[in-house]
Amino acid sequence: MNSNADPLDSLDDAQSAAAFRRLVRHLRHRHDAQNIELMGLAGFCRNCLADWIRDAGFEGDKEAAREVIHGMPSAEWKATRQTPATEEQLARMEASIAKNAH
Repeated sequence: MNSNADPLDSLDDAQSAAAFRRLVRHLRHRHDAQNIELMGLAGFCRNCLADWIRDAGFEGDKEAAREVIHGMPSAEWKATRQTPATEEQLARMEASIAKNAH
């Protein structure tokens, strides 16, 4: 492997898929970690994962992709799991998103 190679590229698809599924199941379990908080800290959230699976070739629409990630329709997830965002959370999210450009 050359020094410029990304070690992620050494993972085969089965390993990558298993790790992705574990991440998604972890986020389903930890619904106390709100999307707005994930966005504020890391610049991505469950909805981003839904967008990324669509970018990777998932044939469903945005709502279908979110249901895959949330494990339920997004309207149900919002009603049962999501709390209102504070002004501070929104500001942190905006600052974090600005760091995503690469």
